[in-house]
Amino acid sequence: MGQSLTLRQDNVEAVLAGLTLREKASLVVGAGYRSMLAGQFGFKVPVPGAAGMTRAVPRLGIPSVVLSDGPAGVRIEPKRKGSRGTFYCTGFPIGSLLSSTWNTALVERVGASIGDEALQYGVDVLLAPGMNLQRNPLCGRNFEYFSEDPLLSGKVAAAYVRGVQSRGVGTSVKHFAANNQETNRLENDSRVGEDVLRELYLRGFEIAVREAQPWTVMASYNRLNGVYTQEDPWLLTQVLRGEWGFAGLVMTDWTGRRNTAAQIGAGCDLMEPGAASQIKELVRKVRRGELREETLDVCVRRVLELVVKTPTFKGTPRSGQPDLQAHARVAREAAEEGIVLLKNDAAALPLQPGGTLALFGVGSYELLAGGTGSGHVHRPYVVSLEAGLKAGGAAVEETLAGQYRAYLEKHRPRKSFLSGMVGSPAAPEMPLSREAVEAASLSADAAILTLSRQAGEGGDRHLEEDFLLSDAERQMLADVCGVFHGQGKKVVVVLNVGGVIETASWKDLPDVIVLAWQPGQEGGNALAGILQGRVCPSGRLPVTFPADYFDLPSSAHFPYDYKGKASLVPSGKKHSDEPNVGYTDYAEGSAVGYRAYLGGGAGADGLAGSAGADGLAGGTGADGLAGGAAPSYPFGFGLSYTSFEETAPVYSGDAVTVTVTNTGNVPGKHAVILMDPLLRAFGKTRLLAPGESQTLQLEITR
Repeated sequence: MGQSLTLRQDNVEAVLAGLTLREKASLVVGAGYRSMLAGQFGFKVPVPGAAGMTRAVPRLGIPSVVLSDGPAGVRIEPKRKGSRGTFYCTGFPIGSLLSSTWNTALVERVGASIGDEALQYGVDVLLAPGMNLQRNPLCGRNFEYFSEDPLLSGKVAAAYVRGVQSRGVGTSVKHFAANNQETNRLENDSRVGEDVLRELYLRGFEIAVREAQPWTVMASYNRLNGVYTQEDPWLLTQVLRGEWGFAGLVMTDWTGRRNTAAQIGAGCDLMEPGAASQIKELVRKVRRGELREETLDVCVRRVLELVVKTPTFKGTPRSGQPDLQAHARVAREAAEEGIVLLKNDAAALPLQPGGTLALFGVGSYELLAGGTGSGHVHRPYVVSLEAGLKAGGAAVEETLAGQYRAYLEKHRPRKSFLSGMVGSPAAPEMPLSREAVEAASLSADAAILTLSRQAGEGGDRHLEEDFLLSDAERQMLADVCGVFHGQGKKVVVVLNVGGVIETASWKDLPDVIVLAWQPGQEGGNALAGILQGRVCPSGRLPVTFPADYFDLPSSAHFPYDYKGKASLVPSGKKHSDEPNVGYTDYAEGSAVGYRAYLGGGAGADGLAGSAGADGLAGGTGADGLAGGAAPSYPFGFGLSYTSFEETAPVYSGDAVTVTVTNTGNVPGKHAVILMDPLLRAFGKTRLLAPGESQTLQLEITR
């Protein structure tokens, strides 16, 4: 009697030949929403809260594999029916903060920690990292993404992928490609010339693919020059596979229902989350001769090749108990290294020990650890700035703190069905009288004012009261600075934000500005470490902070004034001819981020930071934009509590050697950023003691 056919790593072709047409169709169509909705409806699935699964073919030993969101940590339900255990996942800092570290080794450790949690909790493929270019500061999902520069984006993404996949779990780099706004994301047509497309919007993906070989790539919702990316053979087959050598699987973004046969023909291998109607459609089109079965086989083969890599197929033990304490330490270290010190007049930081601090702004008491949507993580806790400062030995002005706590109890957004899955919006800012500021100042030695911004999947940010401060925030800032400065006391502003905000109109008011981003569950401890001097700041900006939104060439070609309702559930206006909604012209060309400010001011080998670790050496000038506009804070900017000197770079082909010396009095780390004037290479030192040096070997990427 012959041995029954069962999938193994070495018999994919035999199993492919043994599949029926319906089984083939089922393998390229996901198993639906059951896993995502299991926590709400009690569906029995391997990992409740996971984004999706593939379909199984039990007779051939083909299991379902589990796919989970996870740019800042694994997104699954923290509790499961019938289990007394919990399944919380570490909330790591957002992508913009990770890239602010300029430390790919640290990002790789973050990835390995996330990969380990995915492994132990039963996930096979992590739907991360998100790595679309930050074309415009108002994109609602910029918090997930890394940078306005494709080289930095690609290198950080590659490190993240290597880290996750070192644990035997796959990744899915997303959203491929030119998915740079959330408004009408299902149907918007990104109209961009091929030269700029390759230079900016594909380059980061190319670097990640070539350097890390992610198991999967996620095709985006949008159209690209009139063609849905999921149906585009030029993008998915010619460029991704033919030019870059990608050997993995391409999947759709969730609910992106298209012409399934066209997707298969373009090289889109897996439709997620999947519906039975898509299986029927594929079977029908093959039988009618509208889709060649051999074309379907190509995609089925890639699904099988993915399956045999996975922990589920290999029977890898899953403990359900990752080392969350160890991963929290990694999250804290990443947050500490990615926080950016933007201003520190008269060395106002570190704070003097033993003082009492008046904390203003709801974000001082409820820190925003991350954004909303598929980038949300069910974390075990979030350390607030208040808690972090107290743990570091500071006293907090309690009357003011009590007012904020009482306000938050009344105005904290209530949890809903949707927020339970994808996170809640931030609480509105508390109205604050000048009298309350004056009362707090009497018993406080300094003030810390937190400005908070929340954004997420399904909608873009607005210009008013988001990129710009609200009138109430401006008044609070003016009152706090006026009262405390009148008594000779310092004011620190903390930016707990997911994206760039306007700073030029108010940055002269406070003594200190600290960009905390959304720093994950350990954010309060990390931020307190910076403010109280236990950690020397070493973060540098991965994006430009413009002085004015309309300085940006992309400003007129982005839906900054869109009045439609944001929606997490993808919806689209297919036939809309409204500019920046139905279609978006990338008319700015390559003038994105710091590239918009270039006007010949940079030397051929200009090093960022060689004159004091605070920004670009000629990398951005006042002569690049019409009217001579300069940014409020340039790409690569970041202050330190110590000082560094860099030797002149020594070149040997594409290898560059730079020696960094800590010339100050505080141990610290330093990022070397090589621009010509475009970013070509970067690296980060270890913690250098005063007087200590380190030689970095950098490799130029052309």
